[in-house]
Amino acid sequence: MLLAKVLGRILNEGQLTIIDAAGRPHRLEGARKGPSVAIRVHDWWTGVRIALRPRLALGEAYMDGTLTIEQGDIHDLLDLLGRNMAAIESMPPIRWSFGWQRLIRALQQYNPVGRAQRNVAHHYDLKDELYDSFLDRDRQYSCAYFLSPTDTLEQAQQNKKRHIAAKLLLQPGMKVLDIGSGWGGMGLYLGREFGADVTGVTLSTEQHSFSSRRALEDGLADRVRFKLLDYRQEPGLYDRIVSVGMFEHVGAAHHLEYFSKVKALLKDDGVMLLHAIGRMEPPGGTNVWLRKYIFPGGYSPALSEVLAAVEKVGLYVTDVEILRLHYAQTLRHWRQRFLANRDKVKQMAGYDDRFCRMWEFYLAGCEIAFRYMNQMVFQLQIARRQDAVPLNRDYITDTERGANVAHSVAAE
Repeated sequence: MLLAKVLGRILNEGQLTIIDAAGRPHRLEGARKGPSVAIRVHDWWTGVRIALRPRLALGEAYMDGTLTIEQGDIHDLLDLLGRNMAAIESMPPIRWSFGWQRLIRALQQYNPVGRAQRNVAHHYDLKDELYDSFLDRDRQYSCAYFLSPTDTLEQAQQNKKRHIAAKLLLQPGMKVLDIGSGWGGMGLYLGREFGADVTGVTLSTEQHSFSSRRALEDGLADRVRFKLLDYRQEPGLYDRIVSVGMFEHVGAAHHLEYFSKVKALLKDDGVMLLHAIGRMEPPGGTNVWLRKYIFPGGYSPALSEVLAAVEKVGLYVTDVEILRLHYAQTLRHWRQRFLANRDKVKQMAGYDDRFCRMWEFYLAGCEIAFRYMNQMVFQLQIARRQDAVPLNRDYITDTERGANVAHSVAAE
């Protein structure tokens, strides 16, 4: 069996049993102990496709049911492969796919206004109930910040919002722009806890409707409002800009456009906080399965690309923080919650077993990417002037502690 021969050469850790279409088991064992997983490949062509195009075909086979898990689950399989990723990425088909993606990535990441809205709708205009099945109560769909491994998802997402707010150096009444405002949680938090005047922009009709309704229900519509608008069309001038989990949809070809607009939107003494997924390696391309089924037009940039664009438009990076395994922890919580609510998702109109398997593969695959591979999250604090923020980072901790105390007192 071709797939067994290919994987047999690169499996260094763990055990994998592949049951072929004729029911014959092929047992592969690495030199080091690790997870033990068994899979069944239901036809010969599926095995060939996975051997030749693993980054696309593995996910498609799991979605379509032509590959099933006999021992363990899809997370266990991806965890086993993640532990062997260095050897897997040395395979000729993987190396060729990386090279091809680098050649065509400008085309893949071309995101003018109209296409950007279609790409956003593909993922973010799904049913509200789907996101309720795995996100926290505030619908924070980005990396949480775990101060302790025992933090709940709700605690860690609150930590994230507080951490970002501290880096923004907010004062009551400051005008804040939230680029990619999602379901409104960050904007509402800044308006409620810090007295900021917030404008959020999003390209998702579902998110815009939901966040606008939240602002009304929370009694914050007088100082927190949301627009269905591309950030490139926003005409205002702001004291602060925050962008969480949106930059991944910009595309490397549009980085200069993005930061040029940020510079135009910031007041002279303004500050921005950019929170986004990045890669701990040179520029490359997006996983082909993820781009096709989950995030069309999406790309996690290398810091070298981002910093080059910031420098070219004449902005200053005043603080950098790398969050390494926080997103792996976040995705673990999301995956566990999704699995606990899988039957409810399957009963939603338009969502069947194939859809659920697609989301299982997405959540598990991303968790493994942050745990073993090249993915991380970066937070960049950016300003138009070098003296826009203090010369040391003590203010971040001081603000977080003050906000935490105020929140505890209010809760009592």
